[in-house]
Amino acid sequence: MHRPLVSLAFTLALAAPVAAGPRLVEPKLTVAKAHGGPPRVALTFDACMGKVDQRIFDVLLREKIPATIFVTARWLKHNPQATAILLAHPDQFEIENHGAMHVPPVDYPTTVYGITAAGSPEAVAREVEGGGAAIVAAGAPQPHWFRGATAKYTASSIAGISSLGYKIAGYSLNGDDGSLLGARAAERRIAGARDGDVVIAHINQPTHAAGEGVARGILALKASGVQFVRLSDADAVPSQPAL
Repeated sequence: MHRPLVSLAFTLALAAPVAAGPRLVEPKLTVAKAHGGPPRVALTFDACMGKVDQRIFDVLLREKIPATIFVTARWLKHNPQATAILLAHPDQFEIENHGAMHVPPVDYPTTVYGITAAGSPEAVAREVEGGGAAIVAAGAPQPHWFRGATAKYTASSIAGISSLGYKIAGYSLNGDDGSLLGARAAERRIAGARDGDVVIAHINQPTHAAGEGVARGILALKASGVQFVRLSDADAVPSQPAL
């Protein structure tokens, strides 16, 4: 399947620190706009822990919609059947790194959204490398994108992750607020994606109402003529501005 090359814009939005220490940053990522063609949107899904949301997965499969799936080693271990389906559709799905244990990749002791962070550069590296090793062990190609739990980092942890050969996967549209939105709100969020958006949502919460809305929002985007692209369809490495 031929896939168009798109370029990426990358900026960092400063977030308020959750504890004494360096500021946390939350990367923003967009794909190049269409410039006269159909609007381009990149769907990215986090598979943190738990199971697979078949409401979303079935829509992607049935409609042949490409997507980038960020998986943890924990999710891979407990979802071999879904993993096999992802591996069987390499032209549609790319499997990327969400870490080993779903630990925020922050390199000083703190918590983010109540989750204990890695706490040191060495622990961040273990989280990243453990996730990548699990993906390769499952039979997928070596991943090139990393998105950490909570999607927050320090400038130094971003530098460390980059030194391991990864690009940081930010986003421009939060489709489900960590799978905590209601169905109607999630549908409106995703259906409202604009040309160039990178959408983040979750595909591991089958009991949450948000998943129903995510699935409907994807269908609405397809009906509007959106061209879906994967992050690997990019032809440029994101730039990182100075903080």
